[in-house]
Amino acid sequence: MADNSKTEDAPSDSVEAAKGTGDKKEKLADQVMQNPQVLAALQERLDNAPHTPSSYIETLPKAVKRRIDALKQLQVKCAHIEAKFYEEVHDLERKYAALYQPLFDKRRDFITGAAEQTDAEAEWHSENEEEEKLAGDLKNKVVIEEKEAGAAEETNPKGIPDFWFTIFRNVDMLSELVQEYDEPILKHLQDIKVKFSEPGQPMSFTLEFYFEPNDYFTNTLLTKTYKMKSEPDKTDPFSFEGPEIVDCEGCTIDWKKGKNVTVKTIKKKQKHKGRGTVRTITKQVPNDSFFNFFSPIKGKGGDGESLDEDSECTLAIDFEVGHFFRERIVPRAVLYFTGEAIEDDDNFEEGEEGEEEELEGEEEGEEEEDAESEPKKDASQPAECKQQ
Repeated sequence: MADNSKTEDAPSDSVEAAKGTGDKKEKLADQVMQNPQVLAALQERLDNAPHTPSSYIETLPKAVKRRIDALKQLQVKCAHIEAKFYEEVHDLERKYAALYQPLFDKRRDFITGAAEQTDAEAEWHSENEEEEKLAGDLKNKVVIEEKEAGAAEETNPKGIPDFWFTIFRNVDMLSELVQEYDEPILKHLQDIKVKFSEPGQPMSFTLEFYFEPNDYFTNTLLTKTYKMKSEPDKTDPFSFEGPEIVDCEGCTIDWKKGKNVTVKTIKKKQKHKGRGTVRTITKQVPNDSFFNFFSPIKGKGGDGESLDEDSECTLAIDFEVGHFFRERIVPRAVLYFTGEAIEDDDNFEEGEEGEEEELEGEEEGEEEEDAESEPKKDASQPAECKQQ
């Protein structure tokens, strides 16, 4: 009878041998990565390779790539924690909005003339107080002379006339949306508020525009709600940079007869093919107006298809305007009325440009010889989208 003991033990021996080989390879890999000569050769290879992030990653050993994948897993978890942070920031915004609101209500009363400020409330010391005092003295002298000449006394209008309309006119982003026939309507605007979504509701904010009774529409309140998302995209989690506006909803404006500035009536002649007679028909077509702001494009087409490039650009501008109302106009309205906030914005932008020019100058100084031999490059870049 043949001895089969060696044959039966063969499979287990091969498994042990394979395991031993794998352990040896791992140990060998560790030894190689600790060898200074190998690391130097790898570094030289990296130095000679094209210095782009993707090409650099491709040159790394498999073990290092695995560690990078582990870092990416950590980064995704960080993005989700960041999303929770912004949700709590939204809750804080809601909390502090309630604290701001009594001050904004008093602002509305001063603007509309519903209340008059006390002497203490009206006391304000300007940086140019002495110059203003001299100018005031000169003005008083002129007024006295005018009174002596029989000029009419100075009128005292109610509140602050055209407060919000003046802001629209001062801010380029808003004035570009306003047509001449929008102006008399905006002069009836009395207040703008920001309302945040309630706890437990999807993240959003609503702009509320309050109008006094007017000859154009019956609404006293027009609203625009911006829906937001604060979570990393499953397909691209690393693109998350905080909450983003994803959609918006307007409201219906109840226009009075013949007062709708968002449409215009045109006359068109039609010729009958058979008889050759001509008739004139009238039809309504869309018209440029700020009040189209309350009839926005939906984030996606009705059938769920993506928007075309022009629609995406229009929607992006809409989101930018809504964000600007929320973050800048409503909280700092008086400074946009006086123009002080606009001057601050302009100075900040000029500072950035000045710093960039200075850095470019330093680079040119370091590479003067190259600049003489190479043609100048155009530093300007086209904007992603422009308002039509």
